[in-house]
Amino acid sequence: MVPRTKRKTSLTLDAETLDCAKALEINVSAVAEAALKKAVAEARHMQWLTENAEAFAAQASWHERNGHPLADIICAPGGSSWSA
Repeated sequence: MVPRTKRKTSLTLDAETLDCAKALEINVSAVAEAALKKAVAEARHMQWLTENAEAFAAQASWHERNGHPLADIICAPGGSSWSA
């Protein structure tokens, strides 16, 4: 595994919360990094959904007009190959 490059940055945090975190020996940098990674992943996901919304709408429209191409073999409740 290749080590990732770290970069120092400055954060402005609520003093009381920061003091409590330090008293509880919470690694503030690790928590901030994890939260930032999550926020980046969520933002990328939302961006991808937005960029592909037209394709999703076209696919949904096609399915409404033509039905699902595998509807006769879908193994789900209600599908023709479903057996309880």
